[in-house]
Amino acid sequence: MHPTVVERELELKLVLSPERSIPVPARLSYRSDDPYAIHITFHINSDCPVNWTFARELLVEGVFRPCGHGDVRVWPTQVAGRSVVLMALSSPDGDALLEAPTAQVSAWLERTLRVVPPGSEGEQLGLDDALAELLAPTPADDPWLRDPWPSEDLQDGE
Repeated sequence: MHPTVVERELELKLVLSPERSIPVPARLSYRSDDPYAIHITFHINSDCPVNWTFARELLVEGVFRPCGHGDVRVWPTQVAGRSVVLMALSSPDGDALLEAPTAQVSAWLERTLRVVPPGSEGEQLGLDDALAELLAPTPADDPWLRDPWPSEDLQDGE
């Protein structure tokens, strides 16, 4: 089965100060075979785009209320009368505060939630089936399932 991919090109704003920001083209990406994660690719003026991966649940919650800690924090706010989602990203290479339009992020998230509803992510991974297959005994296992050290209570020939 091929994974379902939900993508959206979007222009975010890199907030440099309360008065100044610059546009940053980005791509939001979600794959049903990686159901817990979202991927954001920032197309900056460099040879390589910058990629971030974090929990889909973090962005879903961050549209409604502040959440996250450490490397990724997300929260909703109003900027000049517009609803936006702010994402604060921290790495050893630096920190960035990005602003995204709430309506566009929410519409994209709704598409991902239709592909893989919340709570069904584990089913997409097939972990239960893979684990059952891995642990299922086979005829080759039969000699290994017997006790290799017979009890001392048994007499020779028993």
